[in-house]
Amino acid sequence: MAFGTQDEPDEVMNEINMTPFVDVMLVLLIIFIITVPVMKHAVNVDLPRVSNQREVVKPETVRLSVQADGKYYWNESAVSDEALTAMLLAEGRKDPQPDLHIRGDKAVRYERVAQAMAAAQQAGIRKIGFITEPKP
Repeated sequence: MAFGTQDEPDEVMNEINMTPFVDVMLVLLIIFIITVPVMKHAVNVDLPRVSNQREVVKPETVRLSVQADGKYYWNESAVSDEALTAMLLAEGRKDPQPDLHIRGDKAVRYERVAQAMAAAQQAGIRKIGFITEPKP
């Protein structure tokens, strides 16, 4: 027996054998190809078509003006203090609530505007705005 003359068959392999891995992947691929069409079966239902846009209802705007002498005007109509309270209560119960825009004369006492704001708050009106004019 001569040692070292033949290639030694007992050498250590440093490479991974990819053949079993490829075989397993091909089997899995075939299984998925077969099962996917089976999973796609479903009951056909004719669903109704509707729009998904939200219906926007804009609230009305109530203009409350306070003149220089302290008189209240509800949308250009003169009202008394008692009638103003009743009108604010009626508007506070509406859904959606209107926007209350207060226009106070620059010569009016702040007390009259504050009374209107307090009455609106007690009536449950949540949106109150003030109207001013820009400087020229």
